[in-house]
Amino acid sequence: MKLHITQADYDALRAHGEETYPHECCGVLLGHAKDDGNHVSAIVRAGNTRTDSAHNRYNISPMELIKIQREGRKQGLDIVGFYHSHPDHPAMWSSTDFAEAHWFGCCYVITSVDKGKANLTNAFHLSGTTEDDKAFQQEEILITKAVGENA
Repeated sequence: MKLHITQADYDALRAHGEETYPHECCGVLLGHAKDDGNHVSAIVRAGNTRTDSAHNRYNISPMELIKIQREGRKQGLDIVGFYHSHPDHPAMWSSTDFAEAHWFGCCYVITSVDKGKANLTNAFHLSGTTEDDKAFQQEEILITKAVGENA
């Protein structure tokens, strides 16, 4: 599986992490799930409601998530993933990230932000169908051309 994303969206989610440093940023990936992976058509920034520990945790409010999902559906898009940053921490999922991941088939993108500068970005596909068999599998990030962009 691969995560297909335009350079502009990839750069935007990384910039979001730099802007919110030293706190975690978070957002939603909208697009389509296809046989070769999730194809991102848009990213939507979300507010991090974890004010008690925003430097190492994130949460998107259920109401905001529903709003993003509804707006995406109006455009014919589905939620295909989520992104967040790890300030001064590796771009690997944490035990908390794993415990709080429940959108099977979705991609979870993590960008490490070191001293305010986006560093490595990794993507992980959440496989399984239940809490007992879920697993994160690293995905390749494939930068694609935007619709209408010349080759």
